[in-house]
Amino acid sequence: MRSATIRRAFARDAEHITTLIQASGACRGSYASIISGYRVTVEYIDRHQVFAAADVAGRPLGFYALILDPSELDLVFVADDAQGQGIGRHLVEHMIDQAGDAGLAAVRVVAHPPAEDFYRHLGAVRIGTVAPTPPKITWERPELRFALR
Repeated sequence: MRSATIRRAFARDAEHITTLIQASGACRGSYASIISGYRVTVEYIDRHQVFAAADVAGRPLGFYALILDPSELDLVFVADDAQGQGIGRHLVEHMIDQAGDAGLAAVRVVAHPPAEDFYRHLGAVRIGTVAPTPPKITWERPELRFALR
């Protein structure tokens, strides 16, 4: 794995995290509408459990956002040039630890369809499907759950 440290995201990370999302190859083509105009704000970082995997210079290589109530993994992104290096796995494992420390029994994930296998490989179980919510999301999404206890 590329050298990365997971740390709580700072307000100053909001713009970089937004750029990371907007540059994501995972959300191109038919999936582009889901991130069109999407921004991670300072308020979002303050309100949720947002953690960044940062390189030695402090630049976020990826991040996740955990919502505690109701428990849900809201966002996970890894920079395109950092994918395949174990950073996504490291982020999800960190999220599971944080969720357990917060006393959660499970964490829901509404996954980007191409990411379903990634989550299942890390232990999530498919529990259903979430219907499209046009106009931004015109496809069904797998609903998964990480059981923590």
